[in-house]
Amino acid sequence: MDIPGWLQAGGWGLLAGGALMLGAAAGVRYQVPQRLVAAIMAFGSGVLISALSFELMDEAVETGGLASTAAGFVIGAGIYTGANWLLARKGAKHRKRSTPPEGADPKAKGSGTAIAIGALIDGIPESIVIGLSLVGGEGVSMAMVAAVFLSNLPEGLSSAAGMKRAGQSTGYIMGIWAAIAVASGLAATAGFTLLHEFPPEILAAITAVAAGGVLAMVVDTMIPEAFEETHDFAGLIVTAGFLAAFTLSKFST
Repeated sequence: MDIPGWLQAGGWGLLAGGALMLGAAAGVRYQVPQRLVAAIMAFGSGVLISALSFELMDEAVETGGLASTAAGFVIGAGIYTGANWLLARKGAKHRKRSTPPEGADPKAKGSGTAIAIGALIDGIPESIVIGLSLVGGEGVSMAMVAAVFLSNLPEGLSSAAGMKRAGQSTGYIMGIWAAIAVASGLAATAGFTLLHEFPPEILAAITAVAAGGVLAMVVDTMIPEAFEETHDFAGLIVTAGFLAAFTLSKFST
């Protein structure tokens, strides 16, 4: 029995978003070393950079040309950067950390909502891309699913640990991340159902918007937090993640 495309998109988006819950469960239950979290984050950064380079931008250019792709890419980065700047002012600047930055109040609860919204804007572009990868009828991009999963795992882990330290209950924390995981599945479904009939130029621009948002997210939130703990090894770990995703993309074609 053939599974409808919209259902496949939602399932893959939910799977990738489910890594947030896995990470959150580990974050509230175990004292995971921040250096390990940072190493996973660095690896996930490399995976995402590779996936958006070879899975998103290449496909967008082939679909709708360089002009629409470039325009969408810059717009996506700009939208994400603006939203991230606003959230940073509300307390979500260090949402991927399990330990508070120097000088911060480890018991502060005011940033909990901002952290959740920040995770949502991190995940929506990624999830839309997962849905879009099914539009051509050739199956989901496994490299993109793996990239999103690996980037969500440390985010759920570190953010949940930070929220627990701020005094939030386990039920509240897991509920927040479950809702974001479901939203990721819905975003992937929307990426497939609402966008698949658009003209090639528009579809390319939308894909590039998501790619620009993902790249801005990696540079603004993931790499700085990863480098802070892994230091001189960050570049090597990011390189390993990039190579792993690049290899996966070649085997899946």
